[in-house]
Amino acid sequence: MNRNSDIYLVGLMGSGKTTIGRQIARRLGRDCVDSDHEIVARTGVGIPTIFEIEGEAGFRRREAQVIAEILQRDRPPIVLATGGGAVLAEENRRLLRAHGWVVYLDVLPRILWARTRHDRNRPLLQTEDPLSCLETLYASRDPLYRESAHFVIRGGETPSHVLAQALVKEFNRQCQPST
Repeated sequence: MNRNSDIYLVGLMGSGKTTIGRQIARRLGRDCVDSDHEIVARTGVGIPTIFEIEGEAGFRRREAQVIAEILQRDRPPIVLATGGGAVLAEENRRLLRAHGWVVYLDVLPRILWARTRHDRNRPLLQTEDPLSCLETLYASRDPLYRESAHFVIRGGETPSHVLAQALVKEFNRQCQPST
């Protein structure tokens, strides 16, 4: 890794990937790309509609395609906020880890629930017990996030600008200048 490497943020929905990603991008003078926003822009419909028509499997195929295309572009370094389920595909994990510095924003389910409980744009949480759903997702995905990550940071109770500052500092420490 070097300071011209992309930065990829992974974590469950509501962990702050987009918010923190924008702050990191601003500090480093980069663009921030959100893979979910890219999917919506390409399809012209919201994620709940994609889930309704194509199911989760259809959405995951679109997600993998978008991530692969973003990583293959010839462009300046970016900060990429991935969707919460991007790590489910082994190929996504491999690509992310191989092409950039991956950060896992580890936020506990009770905090995620407080952040997302009124959000109707999260199809997986449209259940009788969204907290239980988040706990299940956390238990199943946490090992995949950790496998993918070069760096893990606990989020949720620390202000996003403080996390962004810490991540930029850690990125600069871990990633040597390019030669």
